[in-house]
Amino acid sequence: MRVRVFYHDKCFDGACSASLFTRFHRECIAPEASYDNHGLVHRAGALFDEAQFTGDENAIVDFKYSASPRITWWFDHHQSAFLTPQDHENFLACQRDPKCAARKFFDPTYTSCTSFLAHIASTRYGFDTAPVAELIHWADIVDGAQYESPEAAVEMAAPAMKLTLIIEATQDPAFIPRLIPLLTEMPLAEILNQPFVAPLLPPLLERHGQAIELIRSRAQERDGTIFFDITDHPLEGFNKFIPYYLYPNATYSIGLSKSSFRTKVAVGSNPWTKADPVKMVNLAQVCERYGGGGHARVGAISFPPDKEADARAAAREIVAELRKTGIEGTREHGNEKAGT
Repeated sequence: MRVRVFYHDKCFDGACSASLFTRFHRECIAPEASYDNHGLVHRAGALFDEAQFTGDENAIVDFKYSASPRITWWFDHHQSAFLTPQDHENFLACQRDPKCAARKFFDPTYTSCTSFLAHIASTRYGFDTAPVAELIHWADIVDGAQYESPEAAVEMAAPAMKLTLIIEATQDPAFIPRLIPLLTEMPLAEILNQPFVAPLLPPLLERHGQAIELIRSRAQERDGTIFFDITDHPLEGFNKFIPYYLYPNATYSIGLSKSSFRTKVAVGSNPWTKADPVKMVNLAQVCERYGGGGHARVGAISFPPDKEADARAAAREIVAELRKTGIEGTREHGNEKAGT
């Protein structure tokens, strides 16, 4: 059996999910299967090329739903998992079919797709997650931004953080597929020492330091919301916690950046904010208005590379909306303190 695994590319949780799915599938479903991995990216326009769904089985993990009948497995935890209402209806119809429902799973309450997949594999299929406990633990920390401090997120001490840096920055299409099998075979620190991994880290750490200084020079914080535009410095990725490292009292951050295949509006919230979580803006819903999506606390919108003006207009609107929320929250807090 030939299994093709499609995963969220340049994403630690995406790579971990692909590796965990492969180990689970090999141990519990098809011990003699062969696997190949293919990254998927959020971009303007079509996200899937159905001509690539050529496996005997085709799995998508940590990425949006495809209604293609060629997709035999699907796991996702993003609030914005469905591109269209029709896709959602297709999934709901699948859930009414026991055979289909046993292979396609969605739950946005899970911190990472890796932990969600581990839960399904262990409770439905008897998969032993103990040997991959480190991977599941760090997928939750990385994808859920559950770091103890901005310093822990930005200063890159843990092996998982260093791997995340490499995964998000790589331009080698063969690198992550080569890395994926190792994620469930050896400790993360040992992976960093592999000959095809170790040389990549020093220049990336240097570039990470440059990104900190670039964002420091561009970021502006007002009314609890940070905004920065680095579209004139093309980056394929940067640490999304840098804004809160620089402005620890901010609540939201909007970053405008450009890469080879998109202009991106990154919309996030400070994992360490003291703001009332009940009153936080649902950022997935904000991004969905512009064709993007994500989670309640972090999302993004992808525009074609030549639509930078549209991306900038969307970013301005979102910044204004969140800063207005910050002003209102400050006023409300002041009224509460005054007893009014």
